[in-house]
Amino acid sequence: MSVAQMGLLYGLATFVFLFSGMPIAFALGSVAVIFMYFFMPAAQLTIIAETIFSELNSFTLLTIPLFILMGAAIGKSRAGADLYNSLNRWLYKLPGGLGLANTLACSVFSAMCGSSPATCAAIGSAGIPEMRKRGYSERLATGLIAAGGTLGILIPPSLTLILYGLATEQSIGKLFMAGVGPGLLLTALFSLWVVYKAWAEKTERLASHKATGMAAQPVEFYSWKEKLEILPRLLPFLGLILIVMVALYDGWATPSEVAGIGAFGAMLMVMSIYGCWRWTDMKVILSGTARESSMIMLIIAMSFLYTYVMSYLHITQSAAAWLVSLGMSKWEFLLWVNVMLLVLGFFLPPVAIILMVTPVLLPALVALDIDLIWFGVIMTINMEMGLVTPPVGLNLFVISGIAPDVKLKQIMWGTMPFLGLMALGIVLLCIFPEIATWLPSQYSGS
Repeated sequence: MSVAQMGLLYGLATFVFLFSGMPIAFALGSVAVIFMYFFMPAAQLTIIAETIFSELNSFTLLTIPLFILMGAAIGKSRAGADLYNSLNRWLYKLPGGLGLANTLACSVFSAMCGSSPATCAAIGSAGIPEMRKRGYSERLATGLIAAGGTLGILIPPSLTLILYGLATEQSIGKLFMAGVGPGLLLTALFSLWVVYKAWAEKTERLASHKATGMAAQPVEFYSWKEKLEILPRLLPFLGLILIVMVALYDGWATPSEVAGIGAFGAMLMVMSIYGCWRWTDMKVILSGTARESSMIMLIIAMSFLYTYVMSYLHITQSAAAWLVSLGMSKWEFLLWVNVMLLVLGFFLPPVAIILMVTPVLLPALVALDIDLIWFGVIMTINMEMGLVTPPVGLNLFVISGIAPDVKLKQIMWGTMPFLGLMALGIVLLCIFPEIATWLPSQYSGS
């Protein structure tokens, strides 16, 4: 059997196992072991455990459970609701201020927990009902939170960027720095759209009320006392973000050490500010962290075995050589890679795509002299799009759980403008790569 045929069979077997409903880790591991049994020396089967554990023996991997613990602790508290309420009280006078508060709350909460579903749940549970009560359309209210939640995998700390860094052997610190500019860019684009759309919907509502003689909604008002009283609950978390970012940016600590600082600080704050010190609270935080960490680490372990088999059978090398032989320019290659990633995002979660596809693309990216830090950001934004596209768009189902009376079709239509803004963000990063590359170039850590 030729290498090309072997590669096609390997890919086909992978998709069959994945779409069978088998957990991702078991699907990747099963395909790898089957091909080892039939196409590799028998001795290779005896070193499976050694291969996996040698790859997992990485200090960088400590960042994953620690950042998950940080996110679980903050997600357990009312930090998301307090963040949303605080921003709303300060921004309510602006056009579309409520929607803008939700957008910024998603952005800040992403920097605290790094989880897209957690951001959707924390901000959406408070924000969606309030937006709908104040006349925002179902599409705008749900689409905004679904898309805003995707910032959790771009704005550091980002598990997606950690996994990409492991797959490409790039600096996690530099990848985190690279996510800051694009994260702020997408936040700004989302905010501008929300302000415009909220203003347009409000104008339409006022015209409708005037035509029908209906009473207008009461004007919202917050005193300075109400604005200031919520800040003491919010400022410690913003301070924690600042400490984490300064420690990372100035090279005071490695990403793993920064993750430890963040996890310890988050646990200390939810215990002191929100009273989450009882065993019932701790059990939820620690058990949730253990479950999610174990799931991700098992996927990583099986992906190492999966890519090892691909490399041993020369599938990776042949695929990379074929991509380079097509003679595409750098931009043609990036265009088709993004199309492929977008299609894969319809069916697979970001973790699976990064760990399966990156090893194949890596040699071609190097051959075309494409900045791997910059490409990591492009790939992550593409993964964001996958989180809000059916049939496996995780954020769509999180929002559907928060607002069960809103049809999934309406939520999907609500995310469409934000998908366009994410695509615009990728285009802007191609035109102005410094948005992603400037901060990493100033980074002095590892």
